[in-house]
Amino acid sequence: MGERTPSTSRGPWSEIPWPLVLGLGALALIRPLLNVTGVADAFSPGPVVPVVTTVAITVVWVTAVVVARVPRPLLTLVHAGLAYGVFAVVSSAILSPILQGELQGPLTDPFALVSVLAVNALWGALSGVLALVARAMLDRGVPHP
Repeated sequence: MGERTPSTSRGPWSEIPWPLVLGLGALALIRPLLNVTGVADAFSPGPVVPVVTTVAITVVWVTAVVVARVPRPLLTLVHAGLAYGVFAVVSSAILSPILQGELQGPLTDPFALVSVLAVNALWGALSGVLALVARAMLDRGVPHP
């Protein structure tokens, strides 16, 4: 009988390095971890530590997809942002009953849930644009045969 050949379709999720996406999303959990542990307030009250942490994570994200020469950096980092959003929502659902005594956070408000995912997808998209710019600048300096 006939043999089945693997599909060669290139859908929106093809060429996405899922282990990298999940790793970068998990890395961003440093942000809420610094807040939950009180480290952020110990270093500097206010937005300084969260902003610096966000910039540092963005630099790591951009560097990772550029160095790895990921085929679809923009989509990869949008997914990393969404992965972080999901991880943050799940960790909030686990930790808030333990730390606050009741479920709090995005799972208690559908608008907040959508907002968390949208904001983090946007963060990933902006990081992806930076990665595309960085890759273009690096490629411009490398002669092609």
